[in-house]
Amino acid sequence: MKKKICFIINPISGIGKKKVIEKLIEEKLNKQIFDHKIIYTEAPKHATKIAQQAAVENFDIVVAVGGDGSVNEIAKGLINTNTAMAIIPAGSGNGLARHLNIPLDFKMAMSIINKAKEIQIDSINFNNEIFVNVAGIGFDALIGWNFANYGKRGFSSYIKIILREFWKYKSQDYELIIDGKSIHKKAFLISFANGSQWGNNAHIAPLANSSDGVLDIAILKNISLLSITSIVFKLFRRKLHLSSHMEIIKIKEVIVKQTNAIAHIDGEPIELVNTIKIKVNPLSLKVIVP
Repeated sequence: MKKKICFIINPISGIGKKKVIEKLIEEKLNKQIFDHKIIYTEAPKHATKIAQQAAVENFDIVVAVGGDGSVNEIAKGLINTNTAMAIIPAGSGNGLARHLNIPLDFKMAMSIINKAKEIQIDSINFNNEIFVNVAGIGFDALIGWNFANYGKRGFSSYIKIILREFWKYKSQDYELIIDGKSIHKKAFLISFANGSQWGNNAHIAPLANSSDGVLDIAILKNISLLSITSIVFKLFRRKLHLSSHMEIIKIKEVIVKQTNAIAHIDGEPIELVNTIKIKVNPLSLKVIVP
């Protein structure tokens, strides 16, 4: 029997035109292996409902066509099911796709889907939310909020927002409770990294492994004007873990207390209460990879 595959497409993501993906599916999907279905999202969180229904209908693969936000929504609908998620990266950062070495070229990404190699990765509970790549508080949460309301997508918009906000932002105080022990940190930002990068090859936690059952807490601190060049260089060279400004703590569960009640999960901004409870769900999501 042929495998059932459902493409969930965010029509306003970086791809621009629906016809591009429709043509790609028609020309490059292996029809001898797959029977396919295409569904376009109509509103925020719609992709989660589509993915949940696809799992109920025993689809073998659901393909996220979009950016990190689309990947997050679809992953939520597939956690702890037998349906695997595949990705055709079509967003601004494509963090999880890059972490999993999924090509940004649409045709190459489709060739990986045709081979249908599965692995299992962890997902992370973040209060009542779930993420699969990176969540954060502090400066990167502020950037996520500004980017969501900026209008124009793309890497250049990230850079403009960062340059605008960096000079005004002050490090914040956080309390982390790990195994019942309270640790106080003053940090510019804290990222909770299941994958290694935010996106665009900016590796906030270069050694993070999304299938190891633990989460890397990346705490960036003690930033000064003199340190910026070194930090940015290491960020894009996968060496930030070697910086004296970075501390990495590996955990399975953590409680974080903060006064700044905003965060991002997989790049999407969310509002919070001041206490965050985070827990790893080991190997809870099937993913198609090279």
